[in-house]
Amino acid sequence: MRVDVLGVSFDNITPEEAVDRALAMLEEDRPHLVATPNPEMIQRAEKDPAFARVLSEADLVLADGIGVIYAAKILGRPLKGRVTGVDFASALMERLAGTDRRLFLLGAKPGVAEEAAKRLAARYPGLNICGAHDGYFQDDAPVIEAVRASGADVVFVCLGFPKQELWAAAHGAEAGAKLYVGLGGSLDVFAGKVERAPEKMQKLGLEWLYRLYKEPARIGRMAKLPLILFQALGARLKGK
Repeated sequence: MRVDVLGVSFDNITPEEAVDRALAMLEEDRPHLVATPNPEMIQRAEKDPAFARVLSEADLVLADGIGVIYAAKILGRPLKGRVTGVDFASALMERLAGTDRRLFLLGAKPGVAEEAAKRLAARYPGLNICGAHDGYFQDDAPVIEAVRASGADVVFVCLGFPKQELWAAAHGAEAGAKLYVGLGGSLDVFAGKVERAPEKMQKLGLEWLYRLYKEPARIGRMAKLPLILFQALGARLKGK
């Protein structure tokens, strides 16, 4: 079951159910896309029909931002809970470790994906990381070939939205993997370049505040959190 939040439909599932669903997709012989929208992505989809279409066609749409959770509550159709991209990816890797499934890391600055691969291999013994490539490329063909040649089953696509979702939708079949997960800046987290908020702040939904403290330049982006709540309130009052 999906829940519409200001034009983007989210799967109403728990983190555990999300991972189970993703693993089931690996048994199907076609590419699948997992999207993890936050308030910024919802607002981008309102203005970008191509991006909105890709999100609507994604096989799994997870509520990454706490603003999405609050907006859904205001609209009177609450979601089971937040499923952050980093936490989803971490749980998925834990389940993939020790299997024959192969993971490819795509995105971030040169060297970051490789560093993330080293750290993840140590964190999840038995995880088969079959390749890595930075996100600073102009020509898609060599990247598509690198993914295909690696025999990847899963690709973490960390190119930032909407590029990562559009790339996966356009090239997923050709690259040959079965599951593409749009994860924004997650490789920086996995590589130790960016520190996540303390666990208590994560549980309270205040990770955005910690990021703002660490990166004050993000204030313009953070301002979209209250804006989406006003949009949700407006839609509720109008009966939408």
